[in-house]
Amino acid sequence: MSEDPKTTPIMAVDAMISAQPNRPMRLLSVGALLLAAAAALFGAAPPSRAQDASPEMKSAPSFVDDFKSFDRSRWFVSDGWSNGNHQNCIWSKSLVKLSDNMLTLGFEKRKLKDREFACAEIQTKQRFGYGTYEARMKTDTGSGLNAAFFTYIGPADKQPWYEIDFEVLTKDTSKVQVNSYIAGKPKNEKLAEVEGGTDKGFNDYAFIWEKDRLRWYVNGKLVQEVTNPDQLPTHSQKIFFSLWGSDTLTNWMGAFSDPGRQVSMQVQRVAFTALGQPCQFPESLACGVSSIK
Repeated sequence: MSEDPKTTPIMAVDAMISAQPNRPMRLLSVGALLLAAAAALFGAAPPSRAQDASPEMKSAPSFVDDFKSFDRSRWFVSDGWSNGNHQNCIWSKSLVKLSDNMLTLGFEKRKLKDREFACAEIQTKQRFGYGTYEARMKTDTGSGLNAAFFTYIGPADKQPWYEIDFEVLTKDTSKVQVNSYIAGKPKNEKLAEVEGGTDKGFNDYAFIWEKDRLRWYVNGKLVQEVTNPDQLPTHSQKIFFSLWGSDTLTNWMGAFSDPGRQVSMQVQRVAFTALGQPCQFPESLACGVSSIK
């Protein structure tokens, strides 16, 4: 396969990953993002194991990734499986690419195993706790597709299911869905407006997770806040980006329609800033979080 020198597929996952067993999937619920938290790694030590919920939640250190290169010590690339019958595609490492200092995840018509489409996902190898999570990204359009930035931990990691979501259902790029899962139960779902649309330019999505509060922001504007202790996550989680499709979740994602082209999701930057740590770049929400209401 010839390669554009400016667009390099992430091909570090080799025959070792194709031999991995099927991953356990998360239980299906209306409005749920159904993704596996794969435990297998390639060419690296096993991911850190966070303790169960405690007042001193463990977390990997703060970081900023602007995707000038692909940090294989940080990211695991999903490849060779799907998360269940609801998903009409197989994760493919060839659809995870770097181009012009940007991460691109793709979705395209290409038969893999028992599915007619291929899709893309990456996840961190480490887990993160209280702090500010930020991503600057742009989506494509298309009914039946989901472009997501979220955190998750669950049974695949021998932990209860906890999750904090930004999900763009690209049937309607004027909105992003925020959501969380607490011990496997959906909480705090809301559709938030994205001025100008998720597909017309890059937008900043962030959430601030504290012991007694969880806040979601779109382009610096607060769009959802939770303070009920029964609706707050209590376990460290991995960070995910994914782009996938479904033929069956039509009430949520819309009726799937073959886009007839490769669809993409682009990420310029992702960052985690632990609570109490200084902000890491001028545009970071962590630089002025105390003044943001």
